[in-house]
Amino acid sequence: MVIGKLKIFSGLANRSLAREVCGFVKIPEGAIKVGRFPDGEVRVKIDENVRNCDTFVIQPTSSPANENLMELLIIIDALRRASAASITAIIPYFGYSRQDRKAEPRVPISAKIVANLITVAGANRVVTLDLHAGQIQGFFDIPVDHLYVRPVLIDYFRGKKLQNLVVVSPDAGGVERARAFAKCLGLGLAIIDKRRLSPNQAAVMNIIGNVRDKNVIIVDDLIDTAGTLVKAAAALKKGGAKNIYAAAAHGIFAGEAYKRIEKSNIKEVVVTNSIYRKVKSRRIKVLSIGKLLADAITRIHQGQSVSQLFE
Repeated sequence: MVIGKLKIFSGLANRSLAREVCGFVKIPEGAIKVGRFPDGEVRVKIDENVRNCDTFVIQPTSSPANENLMELLIIIDALRRASAASITAIIPYFGYSRQDRKAEPRVPISAKIVANLITVAGANRVVTLDLHAGQIQGFFDIPVDHLYVRPVLIDYFRGKKLQNLVVVSPDAGGVERARAFAKCLGLGLAIIDKRRLSPNQAAVMNIIGNVRDKNVIIVDDLIDTAGTLVKAAAALKKGGAKNIYAAAAHGIFAGEAYKRIEKSNIKEVVVTNSIYRKVKSRRIKVLSIGKLLADAITRIHQGQSVSQLFE
Protein backbone atom coordinates (compact mmCIF):
# COMPACT_ATOMS: atom_id res chain seq x y z
CA MET A 1 0.00 0.00 0.00
CA VAL A 2 1.41 3.41 -0.99
CA ILE A 3 1.55 5.93 1.86
CA GLY A 4 1.42 9.60 0.99
CA LYS A 5 3.38 11.42 -1.69
CA LEU A 6 6.99 10.46 -2.49
CA LYS A 7 9.61 13.11 -1.73
CA ILE A 8 13.41 12.82 -1.89
CA PHE A 9 15.71 15.12 0.06
CA SER A 10 19.49 15.34 0.30
CA GLY A 11 22.18 16.73 2.57
CA LEU A 12 25.40 18.21 1.20
CA ALA A 13 27.42 14.97 1.14
CA ASN A 14 26.45 13.81 -2.37
CA ARG A 15 24.01 16.20 -4.04
CA SER A 16 24.95 14.99 -7.54
CA LEU A 17 23.87 11.42 -6.70
CA ALA A 18 20.58 12.71 -5.26
CA ARG A 19 19.92 14.62 -8.50
CA GLU A 20 20.56 11.44 -10.51
CA VAL A 21 18.14 9.46 -8.36
CA CYS A 22 15.42 12.10 -8.66
CA GLY A 23 15.93 12.07 -12.43
CA PHE A 24 15.34 8.32 -12.59
CA VAL A 25 12.31 8.50 -10.26
CA LYS A 26 11.04 11.48 -12.31
CA ILE A 27 10.32 13.79 -9.39
CA PRO A 28 11.96 17.11 -8.43
CA GLU A 29 14.41 17.24 -5.55
CA GLY A 30 12.83 18.06 -2.23
CA ALA A 31 13.19 21.74 -1.27
CA ILE A 32 15.63 21.94 1.61
CA LYS A 33 18.24 24.37 2.93
CA VAL A 34 21.32 22.84 4.56
CA GLY A 35 24.06 25.10 5.83
CA ARG A 36 25.92 26.24 8.93
CA PHE A 37 25.34 28.82 11.62
CA PRO A 38 28.26 31.22 12.26
CA ASP A 39 29.55 28.96 15.06
CA GLY A 40 29.61 25.90 12.78
CA GLU A 41 26.42 24.20 13.94
CA VAL A 42 24.36 22.49 11.22
CA ARG A 43 21.37 24.51 10.03
CA VAL A 44 18.47 22.77 8.24
CA LYS A 45 15.10 23.98 6.97
CA ILE A 46 12.59 21.94 4.96
CA ASP A 47 11.15 24.40 2.44
CA GLU A 48 8.01 22.51 1.47
CA ASN A 49 5.10 20.70 3.06
CA VAL A 50 5.91 17.06 3.93
CA ARG A 51 2.91 16.26 6.15
CA ASN A 52 1.86 12.62 5.60
CA CYS A 53 4.50 12.21 2.85
CA ASP A 54 6.76 9.20 2.24
CA THR A 55 10.17 10.86 2.55
CA PHE A 56 13.68 9.66 1.68
CA VAL A 57 16.96 11.31 2.69
CA ILE A 58 20.06 10.58 0.58
CA GLN A 59 23.20 11.22 2.62
CA PRO A 60 26.37 9.07 2.77
CA THR A 61 28.26 9.48 6.04
CA SER A 62 31.62 9.71 4.30
CA SER A 63 34.40 12.18 5.06
CA PRO A 64 33.94 14.50 6.86
CA ALA A 65 32.04 11.73 8.62
CA ASN A 66 30.91 13.66 11.69
CA GLU A 67 29.65 16.66 9.67
CA ASN A 68 27.73 14.45 7.25
CA LEU A 69 26.32 12.30 10.04
CA MET A 70 25.04 15.36 11.91
CA GLU A 71 23.41 16.66 8.74
CA LEU A 72 21.63 13.33 8.29
CA LEU A 73 20.40 13.24 11.89
CA ILE A 74 19.14 16.84 11.84
CA ILE A 75 17.38 16.41 8.47
CA ILE A 76 15.64 13.31 9.84
CA ASP A 77 14.58 15.23 12.95
CA ALA A 78 13.28 18.12 10.83
CA LEU A 79 11.18 15.74 8.72
CA ARG A 80 9.82 13.98 11.80
CA ARG A 81 8.79 17.27 13.41
CA ALA A 82 7.20 18.34 10.11
CA SER A 83 4.88 15.28 10.36
CA ALA A 84 6.30 13.17 7.52
CA ALA A 85 4.46 9.85 7.40
CA SER A 86 7.69 7.89 7.02
CA ILE A 87 11.40 8.68 6.82
CA THR A 88 13.88 6.40 5.05
CA ALA A 89 17.58 7.18 5.43
CA ILE A 90 19.40 6.29 2.20
CA ILE A 91 23.05 5.92 3.27
CA PRO A 92 25.05 4.86 0.18
CA TYR A 93 28.22 4.66 2.29
CA PHE A 94 27.79 3.88 5.99
CA GLY A 95 30.59 5.63 7.90
CA TYR A 96 32.03 3.96 11.01
CA SER A 97 31.15 0.56 9.50
CA ARG A 98 34.69 -0.76 10.10
CA GLN A 99 34.22 -0.27 13.86
CA ASP A 100 31.72 -3.11 14.10
CA ARG A 101 33.27 -5.15 16.94
CA LYS A 102 35.77 -5.00 19.79
CA ALA A 103 38.91 -5.94 17.90
CA GLU A 104 40.99 -5.15 21.00
CA PRO A 105 40.30 -4.29 24.66
CA ARG A 106 38.78 -0.92 25.65
CA VAL A 107 37.60 0.20 22.21
CA PRO A 108 34.05 1.23 21.23
CA ILE A 109 31.68 -0.40 18.75
CA SER A 110 31.07 2.86 16.94
CA ALA A 111 28.84 1.39 14.22
CA LYS A 112 26.30 0.51 16.92
CA ILE A 113 26.37 4.07 18.31
CA VAL A 114 25.66 5.46 14.83
CA ALA A 115 22.80 2.98 14.35
CA ASN A 116 21.28 4.12 17.64
CA LEU A 117 21.59 7.79 16.69
CA ILE A 118 19.83 7.28 13.34
CA THR A 119 17.02 5.33 14.99
CA VAL A 120 16.50 7.82 17.83
CA ALA A 121 16.54 10.75 15.38
CA GLY A 122 13.37 9.31 13.86
CA ALA A 123 14.24 7.20 10.81
CA ASN A 124 11.71 4.44 10.08
CA ARG A 125 13.95 2.53 7.68
CA VAL A 126 17.55 2.50 6.47
CA VAL A 127 18.82 1.66 3.00
CA THR A 128 22.56 1.17 2.60
CA LEU A 129 25.01 -0.41 0.17
CA ASP A 130 27.73 -3.00 0.63
CA LEU A 131 28.30 -2.76 4.37
CA HIS A 132 31.82 -3.59 5.49
CA ALA A 133 30.25 -6.16 7.84
CA GLY A 134 26.79 -7.53 7.12
CA GLN A 135 25.98 -7.99 10.81
CA ILE A 136 25.67 -4.20 11.18
CA GLN A 137 22.10 -4.68 9.93
CA GLY A 138 21.39 -6.21 13.33
CA PHE A 139 22.58 -3.07 15.12
CA PHE A 140 19.35 -1.33 14.04
CA ASP A 141 15.94 -1.79 15.66
CA ILE A 142 14.27 -0.65 12.43
CA PRO A 143 14.16 -2.37 9.01
CA VAL A 144 17.38 -2.25 6.96
CA ASP A 145 17.59 -2.89 3.22
CA HIS A 146 21.15 -3.91 2.40
CA LEU A 147 21.76 -3.35 -1.32
CA TYR A 148 24.69 -4.57 -3.41
CA VAL A 149 26.48 -2.73 -6.23
CA ARG A 150 27.61 -6.08 -7.65
CA PRO A 151 25.21 -5.93 -10.66
CA VAL A 152 26.57 -2.49 -11.64
CA LEU A 153 30.20 -3.68 -11.45
CA ILE A 154 29.49 -6.97 -13.18
CA ASP A 155 27.73 -5.28 -16.11
CA TYR A 156 30.76 -3.07 -16.58
CA PHE A 157 33.26 -5.94 -16.64
CA ARG A 158 31.03 -8.02 -18.91
CA GLY A 159 31.08 -5.11 -21.34
CA LYS A 160 34.89 -5.13 -21.40
CA LYS A 161 34.86 -8.77 -22.64
CA LEU A 162 38.12 -9.63 -20.91
CA GLN A 163 39.50 -13.11 -21.49
CA ASN A 164 41.13 -15.64 -19.14
CA LEU A 165 39.84 -13.95 -15.98
CA VAL A 166 39.95 -14.90 -12.32
CA VAL A 167 38.41 -13.05 -9.35
CA VAL A 168 40.62 -12.40 -6.33
CA SER A 169 39.67 -11.66 -2.73
CA PRO A 170 42.31 -9.42 -1.10
CA ASP A 171 41.81 -11.15 2.26
CA ALA A 172 40.00 -14.05 3.91
CA GLY A 173 37.22 -11.78 5.19
CA GLY A 174 36.18 -10.82 1.67
CA VAL A 175 35.92 -14.35 0.28
CA GLU A 176 32.10 -14.46 0.34
CA ARG A 177 31.90 -11.16 -1.58
CA ALA A 178 34.47 -12.26 -4.16
CA ARG A 179 32.87 -15.70 -4.52
CA ALA A 180 29.48 -14.14 -5.32
CA PHE A 181 31.16 -11.88 -7.89
CA ALA A 182 32.98 -14.81 -9.47
CA LYS A 183 29.82 -16.94 -9.56
CA CYS A 184 27.89 -14.25 -11.45
CA LEU A 185 30.64 -14.03 -14.07
CA GLY A 186 31.27 -17.79 -14.14
CA LEU A 187 34.91 -17.35 -13.12
CA GLY A 188 37.40 -19.03 -10.80
CA LEU A 189 38.41 -17.63 -7.41
CA ALA A 190 41.76 -16.93 -5.74
CA ILE A 191 42.46 -15.61 -2.24
CA ILE A 192 45.31 -13.52 -0.87
CA ASP A 193 46.41 -14.56 2.60
CA LYS A 194 47.75 -11.57 4.50
CA ARG A 195 48.79 -10.47 7.97
CA ARG A 196 47.60 -7.02 9.09
CA LEU A 197 50.29 -4.84 10.68
CA SER A 198 48.01 -1.90 11.57
CA PRO A 199 44.51 -0.65 10.63
CA ASN A 200 45.89 0.78 7.35
CA GLN A 201 48.83 -1.54 6.62
CA ALA A 202 48.90 -5.17 5.61
CA ALA A 203 51.73 -7.55 4.68
CA VAL A 204 50.75 -9.97 1.92
CA MET A 205 51.79 -13.55 2.69
CA ASN A 206 50.79 -15.78 -0.22
CA ILE A 207 48.21 -16.48 -2.92
CA ILE A 208 45.75 -19.36 -2.67
CA GLY A 209 44.73 -20.30 -6.20
CA ASN A 210 46.16 -19.99 -9.70
CA VAL A 211 46.68 -16.51 -11.19
CA ARG A 212 49.64 -17.21 -13.48
CA ASP A 213 49.11 -15.84 -17.01
CA LYS A 214 45.59 -14.71 -16.06
CA ASN A 215 43.84 -11.36 -15.97
CA VAL A 216 42.55 -10.74 -12.47
CA ILE A 217 39.86 -8.62 -10.79
CA ILE A 218 40.49 -7.81 -7.13
CA VAL A 219 37.07 -7.41 -5.48
CA ASP A 220 36.61 -5.52 -2.21
CA ASP A 221 33.94 -3.46 -0.43
CA LEU A 222 35.97 -0.23 -0.20
CA ILE A 223 39.29 1.36 -1.06
CA ASP A 224 40.63 3.66 1.67
CA THR A 225 44.35 4.48 1.52
CA ALA A 226 44.84 1.78 -1.18
CA GLY A 227 47.73 0.27 0.79
CA THR A 228 46.21 -3.20 0.95
CA LEU A 229 45.08 -3.04 -2.67
CA VAL A 230 48.48 -2.04 -4.04
CA LYS A 231 50.30 -4.71 -2.03
CA ALA A 232 47.79 -7.30 -3.24
CA ALA A 233 48.43 -6.22 -6.82
CA ALA A 234 52.20 -6.50 -6.31
CA ALA A 235 51.79 -10.03 -4.95
CA LEU A 236 49.58 -11.02 -7.88
CA LYS A 237 52.08 -9.63 -10.38
CA LYS A 238 54.83 -11.57 -8.65
CA GLY A 239 52.61 -14.66 -8.89
CA GLY A 240 52.44 -14.29 -12.67
CA ALA A 241 49.19 -12.36 -13.20
CA LYS A 242 48.88 -10.36 -16.44
CA ASN A 243 46.52 -7.36 -16.29
CA ILE A 244 45.20 -6.44 -12.85
CA TYR A 245 41.86 -4.72 -12.29
CA ALA A 246 40.20 -3.72 -9.01
CA ALA A 247 36.51 -3.33 -8.23
CA ALA A 248 34.99 -1.88 -5.07
CA ALA A 249 31.68 -0.37 -4.01
CA HIS A 250 33.13 2.63 -2.20
CA GLY A 251 36.08 4.78 -3.24
CA ILE A 252 37.26 6.66 -0.16
CA PHE A 253 40.75 7.41 -1.55
CA ALA A 254 42.23 8.89 1.63
CA GLY A 255 45.83 9.85 2.31
CA GLU A 256 48.25 8.70 -0.40
CA ALA A 257 45.68 6.56 -2.22
CA TYR A 258 45.88 8.30 -5.61
CA LYS A 259 49.68 8.34 -5.61
CA ARG A 260 49.82 4.65 -4.69
CA ILE A 261 47.37 3.68 -7.42
CA GLU A 262 49.30 5.67 -10.04
CA LYS A 263 52.56 3.91 -9.09
CA SER A 264 51.00 0.44 -8.84
CA ASN A 265 50.59 -2.51 -11.22
CA ILE A 266 46.84 -1.95 -11.38
CA LYS A 267 45.49 -1.21 -14.85
CA GLU A 268 42.08 0.09 -13.74
CA VAL A 269 40.22 0.71 -10.47
CA VAL A 270 36.42 0.64 -10.73
CA VAL A 271 34.26 2.16 -7.96
CA THR A 272 30.80 3.72 -7.69
CA ASN A 273 29.63 7.24 -6.88
CA SER A 274 28.36 6.21 -3.43
CA ILE A 275 30.88 8.80 -2.16
CA TYR A 276 31.30 12.12 -3.93
CA ARG A 277 34.92 12.58 -4.98
CA LYS A 278 36.79 14.58 -7.60
CA VAL A 279 38.84 11.68 -8.94
CA LYS A 280 42.55 12.49 -9.33
CA SER A 281 43.68 9.51 -11.38
CA ARG A 282 43.00 8.40 -14.94
CA ARG A 283 43.14 4.81 -13.78
CA ILE A 284 39.95 5.22 -11.74
CA LYS A 285 36.55 4.62 -13.33
CA VAL A 286 33.43 5.76 -11.43
CA LEU A 287 30.10 4.03 -12.14
CA SER A 288 26.70 5.39 -11.15
CA ILE A 289 24.39 3.71 -8.63
CA GLY A 290 21.63 6.25 -9.29
CA LYS A 291 19.38 3.77 -11.12
CA LEU A 292 19.87 1.12 -8.42
CA LEU A 293 18.87 3.52 -5.64
CA ALA A 294 15.96 4.87 -7.67
CA ASP A 295 14.62 1.35 -8.21
CA ALA A 296 14.97 0.59 -4.49
CA ILE A 297 13.17 3.80 -3.50
CA THR A 298 10.33 3.13 -5.95
CA ARG A 299 9.89 -0.42 -4.67
CA ILE A 300 9.87 0.68 -1.03
CA HIS A 301 7.36 3.44 -1.78
CA GLN A 302 5.08 1.00 -3.61
CA GLY A 303 5.40 -1.72 -1.01
CA GLN A 304 7.22 -4.11 -3.35
CA SER A 305 10.13 -6.48 -2.70
CA VAL A 306 13.59 -4.91 -2.73
CA SER A 307 15.41 -8.24 -2.76
CA GLN A 308 14.00 -8.98 -6.24
CA LEU A 309 16.45 -6.39 -7.58
CA PHE A 310 19.21 -8.98 -7.09
CA GLU A 311 17.43 -12.14 -8.21
